[in-house]
Amino acid sequence: MTSTMTMAQNGIATTEHKTFSRETSVSIDVSADPAIIWNLLVNASDYPRWNATIISIDGRIAEGEKIRLKSTLAPKRVFKLKVKSLVNGKEMVWGDGQGTRTYKLTHNADGTTTFAMSEKIGGFMFPLYAKHIPSFDKSFEQFAADLKKEAETIHSIKK
Repeated sequence: MTSTMTMAQNGIATTEHKTFSRETSVSIDVSADPAIIWNLLVNASDYPRWNATIISIDGRIAEGEKIRLKSTLAPKRVFKLKVKSLVNGKEMVWGDGQGTRTYKLTHNADGTTTFAMSEKIGGFMFPLYAKHIPSFDKSFEQFAADLKKEAETIHSIKK
């Protein structure tokens, strides 16, 4: 986990800007089993139902698979992403040539689960187009809040 992810607590996103990259992170404690959260994260077709930041995800979320994502941040653009790694119930990484998004779940002793998400975008040409990329902060905060709400609702039903 990067230091940026560690600093982004309580559902408030932080962004670290560098010359050739930008990394946005958020984390939030969720009162639900990690399995509930994990099932939400790997069920691509269900994202638009519970998450206000996602218009659609087509494809299967599995290691090595390719997905097509439409986000409310850029509704006319389809992001073609590859699921780079998947550690069942713990961590998922997907991305393209411009960025990598990491999702991480940590089961806590008090029965909660910490959900952390970060995305690093950049490259050699990043300074030329960085000003055209919108801030991810509000979108990350909304994603985390929506995930928390849905996971806790499912958890309370299963009790």
